[in-house]
Amino acid sequence: MEFTFTEEAITRLNHKKINNELLLKVKYETEGCGCVVSGVPTLWIVDHQEEDEERFETNFCPVLVEKSKKVFYDEQLKIDYVESANCYLLRSPNQILNPRMMLIEKRELTHEPKA
Repeated sequence: MEFTFTEEAITRLNHKKINNELLLKVKYETEGCGCVVSGVPTLWIVDHQEEDEERFETNFCPVLVEKSKKVFYDEQLKIDYVESANCYLLRSPNQILNPRMMLIEKRELTHEPKA
């Protein structure tokens, strides 16, 4: 599986202070969909890789995908940003998987105790 970010997506993610030290996860969201095959890909900002995820290097930052959900994606995937809709787009040469993919903050916030 190969992920590529467009220049528009990279520019927008840089505005959100996302860089190659962070991880993005393409999460196959099934909550409220009724069935696992009716899921919707979303883009999560995460701070660590889970055991059941595979890591893919890209032209921007690493992308994580749940191993059990890889079957729902094509081999070549592109993440773009759509200015008019203010959201991301996930597509392959064969199809558009999500034309309005949201970016969701899922990093754990750590609070250091004050001395």
